[in-house]
Amino acid sequence: MHHLFGLVLAQKDLSRAGDLFSLEDAEIEGSLSEALEQIQIISSAADYQTNDNDQAVVEICITRITTAIRETASIERHGKALVALWESCLEHNLKPSGKDEDTPHAKIASDITSCILQNYNRPPVMALAVPVAVKFLQRGNKELCRNMSSYLSLAAIAKADLLAEHTDSIVKSVLRGNSLLLRVLPALYEQRPQLINLHLRELVTLMAQLDQAEQHHLLRLFQTVARNKGVGVLKECIPCLLGHLRDPDHCDLILSILLEISSYEPAALASFLPMLEEIGESFPSLIGQTAKIFGAVGHIDEERARRCLLYLVNQLANMEHSFHHLLLLEIKSLTDSFCSILGTQSRDIYRMSNSFTAIAKLLLRQLEHGSAAAARSKSLALHWLRTKALSSESSQELPAGLSFPDIYLAQGGDKGPLGLDSEAMQLANALVSHHGSCQPEAGDLDEPPPEEALGGKQEAVRSSAEHQDKLYLHLKENLGRVKAYVMELGRRIPIPEQCLIEDTGRSCVARLSFSCPLKGHYCLYSKSTFTLLSQQPPLWIHIMFLFQQSLLAEPLSTQSGSVQVLKALWEKTQLKGTQSFEAAMIQSTFPHQKDLDHLQMHLEELRFFDLFGYSEAAGTWQCFMCNNPEKATVLNQEGQPLMEGKLKEKQVRWRFIKRWRTRYFTLAGNQLLFRRGKSKDDPDECPLELSKVQSVRVVAKKRRDRSLPRAFEIFTDSRSYVLKAKDQRDAQEWLQCLNVAVAQARERQSREATTYL
Repeated sequence: MHHLFGLVLAQKDLSRAGDLFSLEDAEIEGSLSEALEQIQIISSAADYQTNDNDQAVVEICITRITTAIRETASIERHGKALVALWESCLEHNLKPSGKDEDTPHAKIASDITSCILQNYNRPPVMALAVPVAVKFLQRGNKELCRNMSSYLSLAAIAKADLLAEHTDSIVKSVLRGNSLLLRVLPALYEQRPQLINLHLRELVTLMAQLDQAEQHHLLRLFQTVARNKGVGVLKECIPCLLGHLRDPDHCDLILSILLEISSYEPAALASFLPMLEEIGESFPSLIGQTAKIFGAVGHIDEERARRCLLYLVNQLANMEHSFHHLLLLEIKSLTDSFCSILGTQSRDIYRMSNSFTAIAKLLLRQLEHGSAAAARSKSLALHWLRTKALSSESSQELPAGLSFPDIYLAQGGDKGPLGLDSEAMQLANALVSHHGSCQPEAGDLDEPPPEEALGGKQEAVRSSAEHQDKLYLHLKENLGRVKAYVMELGRRIPIPEQCLIEDTGRSCVARLSFSCPLKGHYCLYSKSTFTLLSQQPPLWIHIMFLFQQSLLAEPLSTQSGSVQVLKALWEKTQLKGTQSFEAAMIQSTFPHQKDLDHLQMHLEELRFFDLFGYSEAAGTWQCFMCNNPEKATVLNQEGQPLMEGKLKEKQVRWRFIKRWRTRYFTLAGNQLLFRRGKSKDDPDECPLELSKVQSVRVVAKKRRDRSLPRAFEIFTDSRSYVLKAKDQRDAQEWLQCLNVAVAQARERQSREATTYL
């Protein structure tokens, strides 16, 4: 053991304990396991709980050990001794004594837990730590229980099989009120489904006691059970799940569970159709999922098929066009299986045409009467024209701003408008002109109408398109407001050059790229881009939609190329059956101010405004260098410091004794230079290459305390540096200069790579 460690622990010398932090981590790394064993002996002494000196020595030594383990990445080497000390705490009292003050052994356990949490993804350490962590769940210390639950949740993500043998203990802990472990259960179900199945009825009763996030984790468990076809144990839980179906935060997930069940055991849901009908009426945006459930239940027998078919057809009258395709899919599936429901005429039509529009025409003719049928038939015709056009193999990408009538006129060739074949075109024309009394024969579907007759019908479709396009009409009414709104919004929020939607497995995020349009000689982003990830992709899509409209003199329509692109992005962020892109844009013309404020705060946290600013003269967002050309010469002089001065550097990150070392820093060229002392005349240490810096940010609020009011952090691929300026103004100057210099280094690197290529 290192002589200073041995001296402090052998003599329990508190006056020398602080000197341990003057030692290099590598110098003491070989002594850490032996020191941990010595600490276990000290903490097991009979008088330890009343001996303040011993407690202070142990506390400081553990902090120094865990710091060295982290800095030297030696957790696997010392994991056995660390976990042994951790487990020894279980032999002592861990319950808080008065005013929630932790006992001495609870403090030891808490410090070791923090170290193990930082290394949760190391399998050798997990194999040692997981069994011990499970034991802590039952020791009556809420803070320790919470920390252990966090560790087990992370371990379940990295290596769920290590938790499998502890499934029963974990489930019982959840039932005792430890809701943090709910997120572990879906992963454990894959390992031990039988054990969790025994407690499903008890778990579902917890729904009313949980908060929204915890309810979500529990529903994820039921979704996993449903996917594994555990309908036998889920049957008793279905009524409780349906009781929460009206909760807008969870209705999508609950319906997806029911939909999963309906795919292999539809009879389990047959008795709940009335409740699902009510849900469909209360939440029209969920019709896509409810329709699929009705379609599945309808396949049980003809009686249920008749009832489900009647419900689905009735929904055609109430739903917007974007849902007709889903309804007609289920209608077609049911009528294919039970043709007798519609009689012999339906079989004739199926033999002559397999298109959905034929089914829609037949149903509307049989089940609707009068002028209402005519209006709905025309609506269906337009809907199917658009649907066919978008799914046609010959269709091409539509240019931005091109409305539905423009597309109609621009098409030519043997096929009808939008690339429809003659059969579909004739059927659409017949539906447009259908007024209830018109009864075309089934045979008419086989012969194309005269060419001169099509001309008048096409004109009718074209003139009806704009009147039926709700998005077009909505934008037409609000065109002036949209332009004024975007003009004001554009000064606060930049418009991304590119937006990609990425599925992280738990949610969708938007990857947004920003560049400088001016691309001057010293531009920070002429070859590269500023990229960020946002948890609010629908909000960004909404902003991009408004911006696109503000550029055009005419309203956009659902058939505009830019709308189709944004709609495709939107659908990637939404669960199936939820609100359509068109409906969302119509329902809320402009984003909520609260959402925009959060978005702006996110940009500030990422230091976006250090690098970009809105130029009133140019009327657009430009990089710092293009907005401040007078500074370009100073910033690009090789060897000339951009900024220099004293900063305090945090030497180690540990909990009890904070040490800051004042050093002299110089920001010049592509490097941040460190001086060993407080003067710029002191010798340099190894400089930090700015091209390796990943980000520079203010210390996160959750980590900020009274000692870090002016602190910021520099992140590289291998480590991070916490620095503190003398005041807030100095900190802001350093932050902006560092961000500009980092962007400049990346741009220079990008230009060099381009030149080399």
